[in-house]
Amino acid sequence: MTPNEVREKSTEELLKMTNELQEEIFRLRFRKNSGQLKQTSNIGKVRHDLARVKTVLVERKSEAGKEKR
Repeated sequence: MTPNEVREKSTEELLKMTNELQEEIFRLRFRKNSGQLKQTSNIGKVRHDLARVKTVLVERKSEAGKEKR
């Protein structure tokens, strides 16, 4: 997922995506620790996607704060 794809989504979609990505990280870590996960690089990819989503949410929050001034 590219940063531009994330920026095109609404804030509600991003909040929902944040929860889904956190659950996905939990499931991947659980599978890794139980020995069922073959491609451990997927954990890093999901973490990067989560970071992108959170970054866009923070950007929108700071923009909203600047508009109030």
